[in-house]
Amino acid sequence: MLRRIFSYMGKYKKYAYLAIFCVAAESVFELLVPFLMADLIDTGVAMGDQRYIYAKGGQMLICAVLALLLGMGSARFSALAGQGLGAELRKAQYEKLQHYSFGNIDHFRVSSLVTRLTSDVTSIQNSVSTGLRPFCRGPVMLVMATAVAVSLNAELALVFFVALPILAVLLFLIISHVRPLYTRVQAAVDTVNRIVQENLTAIRVVKAYVRGDYEIEKFREGNDQLKGQSEKAFRLAALNMPAMQFVLYGTILGILWFGGSLIRTGKMQVGELTGFLSYVMQILNSLMMISNVFLMMTRSIASGTRILEVIDEPVDITDEEAEDIEVARGNIEFDHVWFKYRENAKEYVLSDVSFSIPAGKTVGIVGQTGAAKSTLVQLIPRLYDVNRGEVRIDGIPVKKYPMARLRDSIAVVLQKNTLFSGTLLENLKWGKEDASLEEVKEVCRIACVDEFLDRIPGGFYGEMGQGGTNVSGGQKQRICIARALLKKPKVLIMDDSTSAVDTATEGKLREGLRELKDMTKIIIAQRISSVRHADQIIVLDDGRISDIGTHEELMENSRIYREIYESQKEGADL
Repeated sequence: MLRRIFSYMGKYKKYAYLAIFCVAAESVFELLVPFLMADLIDTGVAMGDQRYIYAKGGQMLICAVLALLLGMGSARFSALAGQGLGAELRKAQYEKLQHYSFGNIDHFRVSSLVTRLTSDVTSIQNSVSTGLRPFCRGPVMLVMATAVAVSLNAELALVFFVALPILAVLLFLIISHVRPLYTRVQAAVDTVNRIVQENLTAIRVVKAYVRGDYEIEKFREGNDQLKGQSEKAFRLAALNMPAMQFVLYGTILGILWFGGSLIRTGKMQVGELTGFLSYVMQILNSLMMISNVFLMMTRSIASGTRILEVIDEPVDITDEEAEDIEVARGNIEFDHVWFKYRENAKEYVLSDVSFSIPAGKTVGIVGQTGAAKSTLVQLIPRLYDVNRGEVRIDGIPVKKYPMARLRDSIAVVLQKNTLFSGTLLENLKWGKEDASLEEVKEVCRIACVDEFLDRIPGGFYGEMGQGGTNVSGGQKQRICIARALLKKPKVLIMDDSTSAVDTATEGKLREGLRELKDMTKIIIAQRISSVRHADQIIVLDDGRISDIGTHEELMENSRIYREIYESQKEGADL
């Protein structure tokens, strides 16, 4: 798994290799210092040779300066490698998300996806930035310092080999218990993010229902859960340092005890013991580094698993059957279509739906709430794929069209309108980036945006704010319709996208759409007045087609349509 994660480092691998080289070279120079110090004491100090002392002291200074420079280099290159890996992982996840179908996105909570793109990636990039140095330095120092220590005094080195298995057992016990806790910590972060996201998205509802105290309590529970899981994980991980120090100081005491005995018997000199202690300290510090690296890797593995779940999610809507074609006219045909959101669902959302829409015609879709009207139109641009039957455009199954071309020829104004941060012009040009100002003004006229344009500070260059908070619901709907029209699509789908518009403005909008003769228009609406002038009206009832016809035909032959019309007429009379 880690190999796959690090494969995303790409062009930043060179910085990782440079960091490894700097760490290895730095370790060599640091290891020379105790060796030179032992020689300085046993030869220079013991013989009183001042020139020898200065010469060895100068060599030690050079080694220290080179080690410092190499250490600075390793820190810089490690940071570049870690930040680069984090950027590539975020990029890989975000690119994969852009290929997700609605069904794929349904597999994850939005808050969880945000955590995987941020917190989980940060955990891995920090492990590289701060862990690459000890990861390389620890083994190099361990092997080289052990070899030098054994060469100085093999008998005394046995003390170290007693300490090594104790350290290994302690490290194994800590890591085996802390690993599952890190996964729970990240899941708790998901929960906190979900609560915050829901509260901020629905802040107007929360305030309108005076549910602030309830939301505070819900956040407190999620926050306490995260706090508790984090405390368990970090409390156990924190045992690593005292366990290592216990063994470290025990080893030093043992070396001083046995080393002192060897000095008394003349088997060892003071300089040798001093140098040996320096190497033992480096050996044990290396082991502590390695143990910390293992702890960081344990958390990185938990985060890496979550990241790869996003990257490895099989996309259920692909271009495998696509051919080099594009939508020419906009004829739409549903041929015995069955659909449900999950394969294991007991009931179908749409059942045996069949109808056809000639190019350039306007079709209305009505039905009670929950009749699957929005689901029906989402099958046309392949936001979902049918389970049985076939959806065709211009006589060709939608699966034969490349998704980019298919969706580029279909404009969808969804029930929930979304504007992005930026100017009004930038939002409109989401429909067509290279559109001229004249084209923009034309679609604004058709969508009746020009009626309120002068009331937006800055006009086309006025800032929309996050989510279009500085425009009303009806204005936002008209902006989204203009954005869709700017694409000049072959098929325009309006999913209850005039619900916040008054009837007079809706009438003007309907007149404007009539000018678009070559565009197939599908209008989902709750109000009969929104679709009564359509060339054809489809009545849906519980995922099935109840009736199809014009307003007059349905008033005469469709009980459901007549009930909807009468209920709305009564409401208007009241």
